[in-house]
Amino acid sequence: MSSRFAGDPSAVRGAITPLVTPFAADGSLDLGAIKPLVDWQLEQGTHGISVGGSTGEPTSQTVSERVAVMRAAAAAIDGRVPFLPGTGTALMAETLELTAEAQRLGAAAALVVTPYYGRAQQEGLFRWYSSVASEFPDLPIIVYNVPVRAAVDIAPETVGRLRRAHHNIVGIKETTRDFEHASYVLNAAGTDFIALSGIELLCYPMLCLGGAGHLSCVGNFAPQPVAQLYDAFVAGNHEQARALHYDLHPLVDAAFAETNPVPVKWVMEQLGLLESGRPREPLAPLSDAARKRVLQLLATSPHVDLPVAVSA
Repeated sequence: MSSRFAGDPSAVRGAITPLVTPFAADGSLDLGAIKPLVDWQLEQGTHGISVGGSTGEPTSQTVSERVAVMRAAAAAIDGRVPFLPGTGTALMAETLELTAEAQRLGAAAALVVTPYYGRAQQEGLFRWYSSVASEFPDLPIIVYNVPVRAAVDIAPETVGRLRRAHHNIVGIKETTRDFEHASYVLNAAGTDFIALSGIELLCYPMLCLGGAGHLSCVGNFAPQPVAQLYDAFVAGNHEQARALHYDLHPLVDAAFAETNPVPVKWVMEQLGLLESGRPREPLAPLSDAARKRVLQLLATSPHVDLPVAVSA
C-alpha cells in the first residue's frame, strides 16, 4: 500500500493518537468502527495514527487480528497522515511478521515494544532490536520503552548503542515517569533522535527537551487539545502550550481512573464514538466507583461534553 509518508521518519511528529481497538459487545473485532474513528481524529487535527500500542490491547489479540486492525487503519488513513503501527510482541517470529506487514502497508515507522515478561538483559535487548532492524533495513524502527508493562527498562546506553549500530533505529517512545531517562537517552543517542512521550503529563516537558511529539491515550476522546498543545509549541506560543498542558490534567486523571484503556473506551462510548466500549479480557468494564470519578473529572474540563443523560 502506497503512502507519501512510507519509511519517512521525518514525518513522525506531533500528536499521534494511539487508537483503541474497537470490539463489539460480543468481544469480536469491530473493524467497521476504525474508519469513522480515523476520520474524526483527522478532522480534529491529529498529526498521525498508531495502532497496536498499549491502548490498543495488543496482548489480547491474535496476530491475525492485529494484522486485520493494521490493514483497516492503513486503509482508513489512506496516506493522509503518517501511520505508526505497533508491531512488537514477546516472540521474535510474531514481531517480524507484524513488522513486515507494517512495511507493506506503508508505515512511516514501526513501533517495536521491548519484549515483555522475559525480563531480557541489556545485551538481549540489543540483540533483539538488532535482529529486527537488520531484517528491515529500509523501515525506520522506533523503540517502545514501557517498563511498567514489559517489566524491563531499556537503558539509555543500550539505545545509544543501537542508534550507532543501525541507521534505521531512529527513535524511542518513552513511557516512563522517570523523566531523567529521556534526557539520558537523547544524550546517548543524539539530540536529533526522535523522542516521543507516552506519558500524558510529560508531553509538554518532552517537547521542551527537544522531543518530536507524543502518543497520548487522551487523544482518543479529546484529540483537539492534545494536537493543539503540539501546534502551539512549534509555533513558539509556549504560554498556550503550557496552558493546554494544565488543561489536560483532569482528562489524564479520568483516562487513568482504572487501567488504560478501560476508562477511555467508556468515555468514547458515551460520546457516541464507539458502539461498544467493551475491553477484552482480562480487563473488566469500568467500575461504578471509577465511573463516578471519571464523570467528576470530565465535568471540570471544557474539552469534553458528555450527554446530559450520563450520570454516576
